[in-house]
Parts: sequence; structure tokens; C-alpha cells
Amino acid sequence: MLDNLLRQFFPRRQSHVAAQARGPVQQPLTSVGLAEFLRLQIPPREMLLDPILPERSLAMLYAPRGIGKSWLSLSIGLAVARGQSLLRWSTPSPRNVLYVDGEMPLISLQERLRMIATGFDEDAPNDRFRLVAADHVPFGTLNLSTEEGQRALEPLLSDTHLLIVDNLSTLCTTGSESASDAWVPIQNWLLKLRRQGVSVLMVHHAGVNGRQRGTSRREDALDTVIALRRPEDYSPEEGARFEVHFEKLRHRAEGIGGLPFEASIQDKGLDAIRWRHRDLKPRLLNQAAELFSEGLTVREVAATLRISKSEAGRLRIRASGDGLLVLHEDINGAQIVQ
Repeated sequence: MLDNLLRQFFPRRQSHVAAQARGPVQQPLTSVGLAEFLRLQIPPREMLLDPILPERSLAMLYAPRGIGKSWLSLSIGLAVARGQSLLRWSTPSPRNVLYVDGEMPLISLQERLRMIATGFDEDAPNDRFRLVAADHVPFGTLNLSTEEGQRALEPLLSDTHLLIVDNLSTLCTTGSESASDAWVPIQNWLLKLRRQGVSVLMVHHAGVNGRQRGTSRREDALDTVIALRRPEDYSPEEGARFEVHFEKLRHRAEGIGGLPFEASIQDKGLDAIRWRHRDLKPRLLNQAAELFSEGLTVREVAATLRISKSEAGRLRIRASGDGLLVLHEDINGAQIVQ
């Protein structure tokens, strides 16, 4: 584990103040100098779902009700467990996945998983994808915002690479969603799991303002934030069809996998589904290019299109690469539109 590696290389030094401290901490804090830190042989993080979900990462996928976020999160879990591609993302190798569902009836969950698994055209490996369903919990309600709920789940995480929590509203029920202090115990537990090598993908609802519901403090420690939104021309009979937007990607995402796109479910009859995807270029990219051509900044374009600044920046680069913008450097080396 990364935490064990760091403890191995960090020197056991204590300041005079730390030596005088009193408290429940069993192992004293240590520090390391810059040169020593830079010499640490820290293994690079591999990808669980390339390029959006690395090892030892925390992520959130959120959307309004009924848009298809459980369909997508279940598909992500099966893709990672199988080592198969999904939409614009690839899985370098099969990994162990634990999916915790707190909302769906067992029969609905079984039907969806059967349709997704059949759509992959291969048998699902039971040892890679494991499931905990709220309707199947022997002691009643599973509340992951309490130490009791966390301790109940932790024995199942010993060999897990990816934990998917679907969803926060049903599985983390202590305190108000808007109270930032109520999130602290959950965040501390998530950081603990990350140190132990477990990646976590949390599924959440969007509020009336379109953002993730509740306190924004949830996003502070996250590596990846994915928002699903209805296309402007959506109609209910289309079923699961939505735009995929990346509001936060802390790591470098190469290629088109980190750019926004449209995803939809294609039925293969009653027993299987397949995912389709297409570029947002006809709408979002052209809109962004037009706004940049008018002299708007990345911040202003993000506010106008209701996207994150990082997404607006990636669209600016994409528009330049596609010839929709001409960027030149001014005398200070900054890029400007001409």
C-alpha cells in the first residue's frame, strides 16, 4: 500500500513540540525534506477506467432523477470488472469491483445487470463484480455515514479496487445534505479507503440548480466529477440519453475520453442493451468557439455555457485544433484569439 511505502521512507523525526503532545495518536507525526521526498520511489497510479478513473482516486457521478445514472454506474462497474471498453473509455485490465446499491428493488437491479451483461456479449465473472443491495442487507439499513455502517462494509473491501456507492442520498443518511460538517466523517472514511488503495465512485442526485445536491464540500477531495445533463432536444420516449460533462479531472486526460460527449442506450431486444456515443461538436464546441472568437475569456465562456472552467479550457484547445479558432501569442507569451 502507498501509505506503508511512505512510512518506510519517511524518517522517524519528532519536534520538541510534538514530543510534548498528548493525545490518542499511537504513531507520532513525521516530516520529510524536499530532497528526500523527491527521491521516494512512489509507484505511478494505473487506470481503472482510462482516462477518467485512476487507482486510489475519489470520484462522483451526479445527475437529475431518471436520467440514467444507475445504468451508467452499473455499466462502469461491469466494464472495470471485465477489463472491457465502455463508451469512450478503456479498461487496461480486469479489477475487483464492489457495487453497493441503496435504492433499487432486487428484481429491477437483477434485470438491469442481466441486460448490461448480455450487451457485453460475454459471461460476467462473478469473482470480479460483487454486489451489496439494500433490499438484501440482513440487519436492515446500511448507513455509510456512521462508523457502524463503515465497519460493516470494510471486510468486503480487502481485495477491492473500485467501490461504487449508489447513491449518497440512500446510503449516507446522517445529517442534512447541505450541512458541510455532516460530510466530514464520510470524507475521512473515503480518504482512508484511498490510502488503502481503494478507488471510490459515488453516485449522487443533482439539485434544482443543476449542481450536485447539498454541500459543495463533497467535491474538495475528489479527483473526478462527472455531470450528466439532458440534451436540449431530448424527449422522454428516448429513454436514457444524456450529455457527459467532466467538471473536474485532477489528472491529465489525453485524447477524447476527457471531452464532453453524448451517450445513449440502444436496445438489443428485451434482454440486452448497448451504449452509443457521439460528439457534442455540432452544438457545444461550435458555441464555445463562437464565444471565444468574440473575445470572451475561459471563465466567461464557462459561465455562459454552464460548464466548468476546465471543460471550457479543453474546448478552447479542441476548437483551435479543429481550425475553429486561430490562437496567437502576444508579446508576453499569452495566447489570444485573432
